Amino acid sequence: MRRSRSLIFATVTALAAGGAATYFAGNASAATACAPAWSASAVYVKDNVASQNGHNYTAKWWTQNESPSVRSGQWDVWADNGVCEGGTNPSPSPSSSPSSSASPSTSPSTSPSTSPSPSNPAGPLPKHFLTGYWQNFDNGAAPLKLAAVPATYDLIAVAFADATGTAGAVTFNLDPGLATAVGGYTDAQFKADIATLHSRGKKVVISVGGEKGTVAVNSAAAATAFADSVHRLIQTYGFDGVDIDLENGLNPTYMASALRSLRAKVGSSLIITMAPQTIDMQNPQSSYFKLALDIKDILTVVFTQYYNSGAMLGCDNNAAYGQGSVNFLTALSCIPLQNGLRPDQIALGLPASTRAAGGGYVAPSVVNAALDCLAKGTNCGTFKPPATYPGIRGAMTWSINWDVTNGNAWANTIDPHLATLP
Repeated sequence: MRRSRSLIFATVTALAAGGAATYFAGNASAATACAPAWSASAVYVKDNVASQNGHNYTAKWWTQNESPSVRSGQWDVWADNGVCEGGTNPSPSPSSSPSSSASPSTSPSTSPSTSPSPSNPAGPLPKHFLTGYWQNFDNGAAPLKLAAVPATYDLIAVAFADATGTAGAVTFNLDPGLATAVGGYTDAQFKADIATLHSRGKKVVISVGGEKGTVAVNSAAAATAFADSVHRLIQTYGFDGVDIDLENGLNPTYMASALRSLRAKVGSSLIITMAPQTIDMQNPQSSYFKLALDIKDILTVVFTQYYNSGAMLGCDNNAAYGQGSVNFLTALSCIPLQNGLRPDQIALGLPASTRAAGGGYVAPSVVNAALDCLAKGTNCGTFKPPATYPGIRGAMTWSINWDVTNGNAWANTIDPHLATLP
């Protein structure tokens, strides 16, 4: 960007006709009777087993409220293990252990798909949603108080947290120049604005990094400092999560440790987003890409910055695609889709106007075409993705302020189009 669930150790015992059959969660191949019934409110992690409509299913990764009978297949979260026999069994009670392959509880606290909990005040994110960065500085784009963000945005990333004198630790301070530009803005007003956005069903995360960011998490101590300091910001301001926008490099091992520690403190409502540059998502072994894969089970979404990058190879490795086209967006976004990330973890990051980035701006109609191509296989350019990805999450822009400056053309074009995706 430019600044200018719980581990459960349990044995599930189910009474089958003629005797008792013991199931060890995560061992779907040994089960012939039905595993515990799938619950929309339960959290499942990799290798957890559940049954639905007379079939057993195994989770491939973290999931909640995704029906096995609907979301099973090569590209989906559940693997169908085939027909099971007998009635479904009651789920075990949860425990507080941090990791397990046992079947999760079907009676956790309030489901995020129904009524929101105090730690998740705005409810879940939509299936397809729009993200925008809110600028905590005045650089010529329209200065805005947080509550003035247009309703078209579902997720707002506050840019940015500030580094401190402690390695890895961050804090947040309202920019005096912004406060002056909007006619005065206090910390108390900012907190109240986050609460206002929550009341509108919006999510707000604190972004760490940016073009000039100096936050570094390169040690165990720095990882602890990062998790502790972001947790304090969440408690203080009501942020729903954290966005990783470290454009000057990151250590995937220690950042993954920091994010897992933060997740343990906050719980499953924590939103974790990432905004890597285009080059960062070219190879699964690169640090940013590796981080995304390493935390896939707790990662919400990656919105790669498909701008300021020049020409890049796509997932076909046949040609370099120039930025600023449907081909560029589809050919590059299919790289993470073909290398381990789920469609619901991928969104397209674009500048809101020509003034918002050095290069790579496309008309919002082109973003819509790219989303259609990825989700439905329609409106593609000359590049055709190897599959369709109906779960593609949406789009992100830098920034909300630049979009407002440009008459809200970006969000007003893309937001209604998201409702047409499968």
